[in-house]
Amino acid sequence: MRATTLNVNGDDLDVAAPAHWTLLEVLRYRLGLTGSKQGCDKGDCGACTVLMDGKPVLACLVLAARAGGARIQTIEGLRPAHHAAGGNGADPVQDAFDRCGALQCGFCQPGMMLSARALLNDNPSAGLPEIQEALSGNLCRCTGYTQILQAVQTALAETTGGEAPVPCWANQKDDD
Repeated sequence: MRATTLNVNGDDLDVAAPAHWTLLEVLRYRLGLTGSKQGCDKGDCGACTVLMDGKPVLACLVLAARAGGARIQTIEGLRPAHHAAGGNGADPVQDAFDRCGALQCGFCQPGMMLSARALLNDNPSAGLPEIQEALSGNLCRCTGYTQILQAVQTALAETTGGEAPVPCWANQKDDD
């Protein structure tokens, strides 16, 4: 066992885990933070994405011992961080995913949202190509990505005072 202190969602936490455990394993199995999903375990799917010092990383590829000294943010920390910054309700990314219908089975959503949050923090004026690039490491098996992209566009627009896109489902007309 190896003892490590991790700063997760603003809290310094002492954890002991085998030296070969990844950050994902420590988050899920030692700290009970199961929002980060264990998908492929080889860095292909993005379901385990967390923010490390504000940048998206694949927690399944980072040894927990290497994360000591870094600030780790998981999906569980988005809302509290938003509140600590003076916001109300859910983080704007989480809220936009909900309102745009970008939530399906939910397996990929924590990683998608954290990648989107990192983009919003780094480039609040990002256009569609930058959004697509920011989410390119996050795979979803349930959607065609349209509503996910619209959710990120909505969060970006609303955060910067711009105009949010009209959701694709709002343009549909009844054939009745």
